[in-house]
This record gives sequence, C-alpha cells and structure tokens, in this order.
Amino acid sequence: MQPSEMVMNPKQLFLSVLIFGVAGLLLFMYLQVCIEEQHTGRAEKKRDQKAASVTREKTPEHIINQYPKIHMPEEAKGKKEKILVNSETSPGVLAEISHTLGEGQALRKTTRSLTNELVENFQGTKSLFRKFSEMKWPLESRPLNKSLVKDGQWKNTDVAQEARRSFLREFCKKYVGVSGPQAHLLHMVSRIYVEDKHRILYCEVPKAGCSNWKRVLMVLNGLASSAHNISHDAVHYGKHLKRLDSFDLKGIHMRLNTYTKAVFVRDPMERLVSAFRDKFEHPNSYYHPVFGKAIIKKYRPNACAEALHSGSGVKFKEFVHYLLDSHRPVGMDIHWEKVSKLCYPCWINYDFVGKFETLEEDANYFLQLIGAPKELKFPKFKDRHSSDERTSAQVVSQYLKNLTGTERQLIYDFYYLDYLMFNYTMPFL
Repeated sequence: MQPSEMVMNPKQLFLSVLIFGVAGLLLFMYLQVCIEEQHTGRAEKKRDQKAASVTREKTPEHIINQYPKIHMPEEAKGKKEKILVNSETSPGVLAEISHTLGEGQALRKTTRSLTNELVENFQGTKSLFRKFSEMKWPLESRPLNKSLVKDGQWKNTDVAQEARRSFLREFCKKYVGVSGPQAHLLHMVSRIYVEDKHRILYCEVPKAGCSNWKRVLMVLNGLASSAHNISHDAVHYGKHLKRLDSFDLKGIHMRLNTYTKAVFVRDPMERLVSAFRDKFEHPNSYYHPVFGKAIIKKYRPNACAEALHSGSGVKFKEFVHYLLDSHRPVGMDIHWEKVSKLCYPCWINYDFVGKFETLEEDANYFLQLIGAPKELKFPKFKDRHSSDERTSAQVVSQYLKNLTGTERQLIYDFYYLDYLMFNYTMPFL
C-alpha cells in the first residue's frame, strides 16, 4: 500500500469528526437523563419506605413489593421516541449532499440542522418522560356508560360488576398504597390489546377466555365477519390486533385515560391446572422442548434418556416444583403468571372486571355497554382440545391430591395477591 493511500482526505476526516461529535452529544444527553432519573428514584424510594412500615396483617409486604415506580428503560426510549440520526442523515447521504452543493457549506448546514433536530427531539422526549413519571397513579376510575343498555335482563350482572369494581378499588387503596408503580410503563401495558373503533382496551389473561376475546376484538375491528370462522393460529400468531405498547407515549396516555378498559380473570388454581393440561398433557412443539426438558432434568431423579430428549410427560408435581422454585431453570410464562403482574389492576383502573366463572354473561353485558353490533355474541366453544373436560373445581381437586399440604399452601401463597384482589375464596388445602 502506498503512503498516500493511508492518509484520509479532508472530506473523510470531516465526516469522521462530525460522527464522533454527534455521538458525544448523544452520550452527554443520555448521562443527563440517567442522573435526573437516579435523583428522582432516590427521592421516591425514601417516600415508599415510609409507606411500607405497617404490619403484615394490614399491608402484606410481598403485596407492596409487586408494584415498583414507573421508569422507562433505555431500549424503550429508543423504541418510542427516536433521538438518534435517521437514515435520511446517514454519513452516505451527507457525503452525497456535500458533493452536490459544495462540501464546506453543505456540511455546515447539515451539522447545524442535525444538532438542532437532536436537541429539539431530546427536549421533547425528556418532557414526555417527565409527564409520564409525574402522571397520577392509579388512573382515575370512571363510571360505566350504561346508556346503550336497554335490556332489563342485565340488572343482576350490573350489580355484580359494580361490586367487583368497588372491591378491587378498596383493596388497592388499603393494601397497595398511593405511591407510583415501580414497573416500566411499556411493560405495564404490554398485555393490553387495543380496538380503536369502539375505544376498548382489553388486558389478556391466558386461560381466562382470552382466545375468544381476541376473536371478538377482530370482529369489532372489522377484520372478520364472525368469531366462529377465526382459527387458533390466526388469533395468536396472525398479529392482526395492536397492543398498547405499539403506540407512542402520547397515544398510550390518551387511550389509558379515555378508552373503556376491561380485564377477565379466573380462579388462580383453576387457571394453573388449565395451563398445565393444555401445555403439558398434549403434544406441543414449544412447551415440551423449552419447559418440559428443563423441568424433567431438574426435578425428576434418574430421568430416562427419552424424557430428557423430548421433554414430554411432565408430571403436575414436577410442574409445581418448577413454579415455586426461586431458581427456575427456565423463566415464567404468561399462561401461569399472576394477573397482578400481567395487567397491573391496582394502577390501571379497569372499568370492567369480568370473571371466567360467569364468562358468557359478563362478556355479552360488556358488548352491550360498548355498543357492539346486536348480532355479535361471545363465542361458547372451547378453543382447543374440545373433547377434553373443561377444567373445573372437581378436575382441580384431582390434581391437588398428588401434592402435599405444604405444596398446596405454597401455590396459594404464590397467587395470594390474585386471590385477594379479585375476591376468590381460599381453596380447601
């Protein structure tokens, strides 16, 4: 290589300096935000430590610990508010502009406009983050709009609905306190599906009728003519529905405060057994190799080579040992995660609280409330394994027989918060 080839020409040198300068500016902005967030976090942590000084009988410590403070992760910031240079101002394009307009003048103009754009975007993003960190939590509870309900048959359903909302609201006031949530905003809304036409937010709780609810949302959104014609794969893998975390921060805020928010829950023990039966008692190309193999390897002494290879045949007792293990060989899954960690019901005040035990009645009443087409009814069919007996209290009792009293108590303790906030009766242990 000739010595002349190793020397950068002035144009390349200027571009290199420009890129490093922009990177330095971004790093400075990033550090400034981090310092401010750490300062805010320390102040809020002191405030929360005061609120946590009551006895376990009045405020169970593990209940308070479920709800940290809103803190936007850096990757979420990049997702929602783009501060970095976009493709329109990449070095290649800058070089092309320089060649056309004259290197010195074009680069000076581009540098000034780029810096101004970065500063404006940074200030706007910083302001928006502050707006959400100062947002009043929990969100205001609004009375249901019952003007569209003409049929008197819903009187008892309405009474039950108001009782659930009131109970949940009072529970959260008593046990969770008034400080802000500690979870990331995007995580808090990641399980919430959006239907803009009827202004609905639905928080997905697996094994509590979520597949048929997604079918209903697709019909409401005009994506299908009937809920009965939509396959399981289209519901769960078709990506036809939007989640709340796919919107920018302003869009999230607007929908949380103006849309009708619904959550449907189920007795925690029934939901757990239902998830086990669905994922481990039938062939499954994901749960057997990912969860099954890890569970058998750790919790089954002298497991045979076939079981270790396929991950099939997990026993309910082994599954429970995995669930209760603080050092699980594989992480949690939404099908058996607590509702308190899926939907954050003490911070997102849901306008409608439905229950799987009265699913059809609750769902059709909700459809009346939001002005759905009269012909749309909540589907009755079982989404998968239709020949299997539905998971009921009687079915659950058969699975619990294989556990010790201590194991049954520990499952209840694991779902303690869900049992309390949704007023489910403590199971016979």
